[in-house]
Amino acid sequence: MAADLERTVLDFYQISTLNLTEWPAEKDRDSDASEDEADAKKKKANRRKSRYQALERAVSTRSSILPGSETSGSGIANLVQRDEPDPLGTTDSVVRTLKHLGVPLQDDVRLRNRFLLSSTTFSPALFLSQMHATADTQSLINGLEVLSRSIDQKSASLKVLVESNFERFVRAKATIDNVYKEMKYRGADPNPQRPRHSRHASRNSLRSISAPPPIANPLSPALDPRKKNALVKESEYGVIGVKAPLLDVSAKAEEVWGPALGGREKEEHLKTVASALEQYKEYVETSAAIADSIKRKDHETLVEEYNKARKFADEAKQLAQEIKTSQPTDDQLYRILLAARMWHDVDEQIQLLKRDIWRKLVSPYNMARIETPGHHRDSDQHMELISLLLELGVEDNPIWVWLLSRYDYLKSKIQATAERTKVEIEFLRRRLANGERPKPQVIASHMRTLGRQAIENMSKTFDSSDVIELWEMNVAFVSNMLSPQGILGEVVEFWQTVQGFVDGKTQRSLPTGYKGESVAHHRLSQQGTADLQKGTVELVNMIRDHILLFFAGPPPEDISLLFSPMPPSPGTPAMSGSLTPRDPRFNLDANNPPPPSPKRGEPWEKFAFWPPWSNSLSGAHFLSKMLALVGSGAADMASIDPVGKGDAAELERVRALVGAARERCVTALCAAWNRDAENIKYVEDWHRSPDSRDVTKMPASFAAFEGALLTGMQNILYVSDAMSKPGAEDIVLPPPTKLLQMVRSQYVTTLYKALSGMVENAERYPKKADDDWTVDTDGYALVNSTVPTLSGGTIDAADRNVRMLLTLSNLQALRSTVVPSLNTQFENAFSVKLTDETKTIRDVLGQIDARLFQSYTRPAIESLRRIIRAGVTAPDWVPPPGTKPREVRPYVYEALLNLVLVHTQVSTTAPVLATEVLSYLLEQASRELLDAFRAARPRYHLEALLQATLDVEFVAQTLSHYTTDRASELQSAIYQELDARTDNDARARLQAELPELRAVLKRLREASKGEFACFRKPKRLMAVAAAAAAAAVAGGVPGRLERRDTGGSLGSDR
Repeated sequence: MAADLERTVLDFYQISTLNLTEWPAEKDRDSDASEDEADAKKKKANRRKSRYQALERAVSTRSSILPGSETSGSGIANLVQRDEPDPLGTTDSVVRTLKHLGVPLQDDVRLRNRFLLSSTTFSPALFLSQMHATADTQSLINGLEVLSRSIDQKSASLKVLVESNFERFVRAKATIDNVYKEMKYRGADPNPQRPRHSRHASRNSLRSISAPPPIANPLSPALDPRKKNALVKESEYGVIGVKAPLLDVSAKAEEVWGPALGGREKEEHLKTVASALEQYKEYVETSAAIADSIKRKDHETLVEEYNKARKFADEAKQLAQEIKTSQPTDDQLYRILLAARMWHDVDEQIQLLKRDIWRKLVSPYNMARIETPGHHRDSDQHMELISLLLELGVEDNPIWVWLLSRYDYLKSKIQATAERTKVEIEFLRRRLANGERPKPQVIASHMRTLGRQAIENMSKTFDSSDVIELWEMNVAFVSNMLSPQGILGEVVEFWQTVQGFVDGKTQRSLPTGYKGESVAHHRLSQQGTADLQKGTVELVNMIRDHILLFFAGPPPEDISLLFSPMPPSPGTPAMSGSLTPRDPRFNLDANNPPPPSPKRGEPWEKFAFWPPWSNSLSGAHFLSKMLALVGSGAADMASIDPVGKGDAAELERVRALVGAARERCVTALCAAWNRDAENIKYVEDWHRSPDSRDVTKMPASFAAFEGALLTGMQNILYVSDAMSKPGAEDIVLPPPTKLLQMVRSQYVTTLYKALSGMVENAERYPKKADDDWTVDTDGYALVNSTVPTLSGGTIDAADRNVRMLLTLSNLQALRSTVVPSLNTQFENAFSVKLTDETKTIRDVLGQIDARLFQSYTRPAIESLRRIIRAGVTAPDWVPPPGTKPREVRPYVYEALLNLVLVHTQVSTTAPVLATEVLSYLLEQASRELLDAFRAARPRYHLEALLQATLDVEFVAQTLSHYTTDRASELQSAIYQELDARTDNDARARLQAELPELRAVLKRLREASKGEFACFRKPKRLMAVAAAAAAAAVAGGVPGRLERRDTGGSLGSDR
């Protein structure tokens, strides 16, 4: 009992020992707290008493059962004691013992409960490890025996308690159950007994029995008003009836009395807050100012406010360091807390902003050029972002990060653009190659347009629309890769930016950051500089390799890239998943790919850049543009220091790019030039030239065609349009001799083929079709053979003689004007002399001209031969003896009338050839007269001499306008032949008859003046002839061709 009394005293006064020298100071504070608790209890007592107050008091007094029980923080008492003896019997106070062992239990209730056996959180393992850490086995066995006896004693006392009070327990349990049932069911019987069924019911009971009442649902309280306050979950255990009114009253009371009761307190609070805000205004406003600056993208204000925030944070850190060992004042503590709160908000905003700036800095969409009118972006945006990052302070170098991101972006862009575009070009090539071969008439229509306008002024008329589309796509590809506005321009800009950072020029305008913390980021390491130089060279090599493969490589065979989605491109915002909206032409079925190009042996099949069936005109035009881009691009590549001033092999590769592209372009163009020269004959439409009615449009078209090819070939060989670039003369070397010789040979070959085609046009014979006159040979059809002339007449293109005359006139124009002009253009363009070629071309022209001339004049010569020989050998040709001739023989008139017909045809078709043709026919007529007089008679007496002289002189004087030296020689030979076949008497008498013979001849000339007026020389042509002769002598213009018999037939089909 003494021990229990001692423990009771210790628990009551909450002390650790009875031998105290003074009252503990903490107990005074506890008494003060107890007084406060008493005041709180007194106030609580004044409140309205609850109906369950008695129950609450009964529950709360349970603490009296166990002495030393404590009250929880919520004010509700529990059964856990403040201290208790050791269950193993070693000590009478667990708390005191643990305190001596160094385990602080006074202030930590949770930890103390883990050592007290009466607590539900008691931990045996923790209890033994701390309380009996040094106990041996025997002491633990003794403790176990003490614990067992204690348990037995408590069990025995509990058993005696239950046996002595069993009837009370039973009555209390029954009373509690009845009260609970009454409160839950409100007097209703939860299990009502059903009426028993009687076997002896009246037979009429069915009539008197009413319908049974509905079965009540105990889960539905709304069916029974008594269940409204029942202790069930559905009625919220009896409070549902008063809960809603209480909530309404509480809300209304708060609404009415809340402002009045809390106004004073709110006023004091607001004054305190306003005073603090005024004192620390900058601390409070900094975070909001930074958020507003970020929202408005006012970077200058942002940096200023952020530096201010960093200054406040540094001051707070310094203040914390100063008061580390002393007690801070409230103002200092509030200042530190406010700075910490401010810095937390500011740092969170700045970190989010930094992540967004980093994302923008390395974003490919931010790096891409935007050339559309609706988008204007400062080209130095990356510098703004880098400057902002340096101002805000970052660990990684933003300059290095941006340069690497730019390098990766350019690398991926080069690869994606080149691969995709080349596949699209190949797809269009295959579509053209699998189409039908264009007809010669279509090819001729495109070449014929050159006669009307220069190639520079033509709007896509020198080839078909599909071919032009592919050419433009080729030019666009080369431009995108090599132009200053394309990828190479971006690479050059990238290197200039790198050079600026390496030299330190760009960093001069960059900020150093807060207290100079970003100065270290202004410098690039030597290794980083070397890596950037290698990366730039790699980008240039990628562009060069793609362009070289495009020109020098075969067409790609794999076009499966078309079936994959287009790579995202940053050219436009969001870029719709691709560079541009996808071209519907490339929406292909992967199960049905386009077939490869058929192998027909065409020269263009081995060139990836040449559109199938393209003519040489479009090729020369677009290849000139492409080579200009290649040349200027190569000069730009060489302007990059790591390429131009680095390894010499890199510069040689750039030169090799120009050389290889030029050689492939010349080879492809020469093949197309050769094919077009074979088709140039289809350009002939037998329409007169508007500049000269003696020729057709063929000479002008041929001159324009050859001139355009020579100009384009010059631009390709010398890459003239690229030579304005600085340093281009060191990259674009002069063309090798092999290429010049190739062009030289091709030029002469095309002239031969074009001239042969003209002769073929002249010698074709028409056949009458069902609808019109056509010439159908090898697919060539000459439609509407009757062509109106400028003078109102028509050209009968179906007439072989007309075609030959026009072709002869065209050849004369070619020989005198067109070909010499083309030769001069070739010599000036390529700085060579065509000495041997000029002589060869002149000889070929002469042979072709003589061939056609012989072919045209042969029918007339044969007719003259037949007429003259028949007339001279006729029996009545010689006048009767003693009769002087008074008329020329009829054969002379017949021969001259044939010449009149020839003159009419020539003068109406090609007037420029009239003199030449009639002179030649006069020579042949004189030859035939000489041969006829030789073969007709061995001797000529006076009458025969007079008749022969009259016939010969009549022909000579009638055709005197067309007399040539050769004709004069033949006429002299005729007189010599006649003189050799007569005697001296006839000669003497002939001289006496000559005056009278002249009078007869004059009379005959006057009589036939109307019939042969076409042979007279027009007076207006005399001055022109004299001027032409003088020009020919002074300027060395080739004179009239000498017509000579080639000794062979031309194989006429007529």
